[in-house]
Amino acid sequence: MANRQTLKDSKFKIIGYIDTDNHGKQKILDAKFHTLGYYDPKTNYTTDEKFHRVGQGNLLTSLLR
Repeated sequence: MANRQTLKDSKFKIIGYIDTDNHGKQKILDAKFHTLGYYDPKTNYTTDEKFHRVGQGNLLTSLLR
């Protein structure tokens, strides 16, 4: 079962979601539930929706457009 965090802008409009699974892996989705990328705490890398490395550390929110 995943835990979902809602992301909102300064006007409280929903801009995305972060789902965290039981192993700590995270997935970021835009407001329309399209997957934008992933973060794996085991490897400490963020990847885009096609699993290309974006960078080291949790950079999920940088994938929001």
